[in-house]
Amino acid sequence: MSFKKLIEPLKDTLKTKGIETPLPLQKKILSRIKGGSSMYVYAPKGSGKTSSIIISVIQKLKNAHEDAPRALIFVKDKQTALDLELEFNSYKRGTDLRVYCAYDEKNIDDQRDEIYYGTDIVIATPKRLNRLFYLNAVNLNRLQMCIVDDSEFLFRNNNLAEVTRTPESIGKCQYLVFAEKPDARYARWQDTFMYNAEIVNML
Repeated sequence: MSFKKLIEPLKDTLKTKGIETPLPLQKKILSRIKGGSSMYVYAPKGSGKTSSIIISVIQKLKNAHEDAPRALIFVKDKQTALDLELEFNSYKRGTDLRVYCAYDEKNIDDQRDEIYYGTDIVIATPKRLNRLFYLNAVNLNRLQMCIVDDSEFLFRNNNLAEVTRTPESIGKCQYLVFAEKPDARYARWQDTFMYNAEIVNML
């Protein structure tokens, strides 16, 4: 997929950043993500996994719509969430998309109140997202994309079980898992909510 097919605000942002052509990974996956495919994406650090997530989410959502989030991105910790939020904010100029970070160190009642006012993209640590969900503080009924960035963290501190609970509670959705290398522990997902997932291996 070339950048010519992106929405105008994204094209303008990429031009401002001096990014003229897609990286090899972006050429391979952006059109598939746009088409709705669920995927496991394995690629080395620096290959453009995070920028691919950001571009794909903004391209799909385009602008603010309703109050419930339409994209959920799981990350390992607070700092990763805040860093990703900054990256999103630098790419979403020209749109009115709303990004919110949910992480364990912040007061959960404050987070519940802030989410109530509406957001399009939630970047969350697994444990905090599930606490918010089971407190009925976040509505996932409108979710279109569920993404795990740098998913190696899933295999520590019960994160895999926390993330697996989310698809069990929502309807049809596109799932994207990004990692630096394959892991056999993803296999059970291919028997459940990611049973039609494509595998893209750039290693």
